[in-house]
Amino acid sequence: MVKMIVGLGNPGKKYENNRHNVGFMTIDRWAAKNGVRLTIDKQLSQYAETFIGTEKLLVVKPQTFMNLSGDAVSAIVDYYTVPIDDLLVVYDDMDLDVASLRLRTKGSAGGHNGMKHIIARLGTTEIKRIKIGIGHPIKGHTVINHVLSGFSKEEQIKLDQTIDEAVDAIDYWIAGHTFAETMSRFNHK
Repeated sequence: MVKMIVGLGNPGKKYENNRHNVGFMTIDRWAAKNGVRLTIDKQLSQYAETFIGTEKLLVVKPQTFMNLSGDAVSAIVDYYTVPIDDLLVVYDDMDLDVASLRLRTKGSAGGHNGMKHIIARLGTTEIKRIKIGIGHPIKGHTVINHVLSGFSKEEQIKLDQTIDEAVDAIDYWIAGHTFAETMSRFNHK
C-alpha cells in the first residue's frame, strides 16, 4: 500500500511565505517534525519516500506552480499506482477565515485553481483534503494579490497553530485511523 500527502504551493523563495503556500508550509512542518527530507526531484515534484510501519508514504510538493498542480500529482499517482482513496491534498481556501481548518473527503475545487487542475487530471472529486483558511481579499485587492501576499504578525501566530493542527491530522490519519475519524477529531473549529 502507498499513501500520498500533497501540499500545494508555488516553488521558489519569491512565493515561500505567501498565503497560497500554506500547503507547502504544512508539508515542510510535517517533514521537520518527522525527520523526513524531500530530496527526490522528479515527476514534476520535490518529494520524499518514507515508511509508516510497512506502508510506504509519499510526501509531495509539486513544482509545476499552483495552476498546473494536477500534472505533478497525476504523474506521481500513476508512477506509484497510488489509490485515490490514499491521496490527501493540503491547500489554502479563501472561503475560510484565516487559520481555520477544514477536512473533507470530497467536493468541488471551490474556485481553487490548483485543486481544479488535480480534479481534472485525476477525473474525480473524491479526493481527501485539508483546507487551511486564508480569508478573502480586503476591499480594493485582487484575488491574485491576496493569495500572493503574506500574513500579518497576528495572522501568522494563528496560522502556525493551525499548521501544527494540520500536521497532527496528517499523523493521525497515517497512523491508521479512518479519514472519517480524522475529520471527527480535527473539524471542530
